[in-house]
Amino acid sequence: MNAADVAPEAQARFPHELMYAAAQQYYLEDATQGDIAKRLGVSRATVSRLLTEARKQGIVEIKVHRPAALGDGPLAAEVAQALGLDRVHLVPKVSGPALGPWLAPGVARALATVGLEAGDVVLVSSGTTVYECAREGLGHYPGVTIAPAVGGQEEPQPWFQTNETTRILAERIGGVPAYLYAPALPGPELFYSLQHEPSVRRVMDLWAHAKCAVVGVGSPPLTRQMVPSLMPRDAEGLRQAVGDVCMRIYDRDGAPVTYPGSERLVAAKPEELRRIPHTIAVAVGAEKVLSIVAGAKGGYFNQLVTDTPTAEGLLAAAHQL
Repeated sequence: MNAADVAPEAQARFPHELMYAAAQQYYLEDATQGDIAKRLGVSRATVSRLLTEARKQGIVEIKVHRPAALGDGPLAAEVAQALGLDRVHLVPKVSGPALGPWLAPGVARALATVGLEAGDVVLVSSGTTVYECAREGLGHYPGVTIAPAVGGQEEPQPWFQTNETTRILAERIGGVPAYLYAPALPGPELFYSLQHEPSVRRVMDLWAHAKCAVVGVGSPPLTRQMVPSLMPRDAEGLRQAVGDVCMRIYDRDGAPVTYPGSERLVAAKPEELRRIPHTIAVAVGAEKVLSIVAGAKGGYFNQLVTDTPTAEGLLAAAHQL
């Protein structure tokens, strides 16, 4: 038996010369693992272990370069300029039912530009997109407080429960969750009492001190398959609505749209969102193009994470306005 074929646990490490030889042939000469095994007189399994150990030892470094069209490329810059945003972070075309794995790398890049430190506050909205991104790897920010920007809703799905998104994101990044125990649209009496409830007040006070927010952008309410029960479909104002951020509905000019009870919303107000230094919207899809354009016009966010087809649609829409 060749010494290199000894089980990994039986030897501290492979000889550097052997790891280098395997790595050079595999990565630089495009040799197969079978070819390398024959040349070195070892098994294929050992070649696989040699390559793995070579990466661990730093003999091999693999870099993945983002295409120029993404990130800070021309398309991102053009969309940012057209919509009046500070920055746009692009990801490749989103495909498949799950949005999180596609959009999370863009959200991670956006968060990395914020300069988050222990004690900073990050707000999150409800919605499928933010919920799915929260479940992915977005970086490590120990000591950062994660708080809901909107109360919970009656719908049973987890993405309607902002406390759940808060819990998941805090757990994933090593942050500290601050839960909001209040419905998004309480009745008049409960709304009044919540204003004086210490646990609720503490979270609402964080809205004025947040350094960052990660929010979804809702499509026109009356076109959605699932409309939150707090939005009355027959309300006259909803006919003018093209989107929402943190349940704050707006028209095509970004101006607020009201409906019965909207004055009792337990959610960050548009002026509070505008004061946040880094408000990152995460949205994708042709059905949200007008929603994103109007939301940017209304100042509901100053950064955007989206995919390239949506970005192209945004550019075309902005030029038509």
